[in-house]
Amino acid sequence: MKLVADTSGLVSIASTAKARQQLLPMLLDSYEVTVPRQVIDELEAVGGYDDSHATAASAVLDSEPRLTIGTVDLDSTFPLDDGENAVVQLANSLDAPFCYCDEYNRLSLIHASLSTTRLVTTPRLLKAFVDGGLISDDTAMELLEGIADARSWSGNAYLQRAIRLFEGSE
Repeated sequence: MKLVADTSGLVSIASTAKARQQLLPMLLDSYEVTVPRQVIDELEAVGGYDDSHATAASAVLDSEPRLTIGTVDLDSTFPLDDGENAVVQLANSLDAPFCYCDEYNRLSLIHASLSTTRLVTTPRLLKAFVDGGLISDDTAMELLEGIADARSWSGNAYLQRAIRLFEGSE
């Protein structure tokens, strides 16, 4: 099943050592991960730094042979950066089932810009892995907490709501 991924989601899924060992391969084994060229460019730029995000971006780039790289024309009126613009345009042009993005400050805009594609964030992706029997709720919570720390999501209201997915309240 096709999943178009944005830089933010890919950096999240590889943001801790445990996530790189478990989640990144799980994502690549479970989906046909497609990215626009702009996402590869962003990953290369992030990978040029000396921090945990660079380590995550480099891990994703090491998996580049397992990614399908697409090209798309950008929408000159789209109000986000070229990466998000390209991801939305590619997901819509491919009629992809899923668009994976963790751009939490702009999720509603990205969601509204997708035609029939379902927007998926890291917590929702983890829940899909739980529902598919690939990981347990406890493992998903442990991974999510590590990712949240690495990505500085601790005060994020969306994340707090998403945690309830693994506590059985949603």
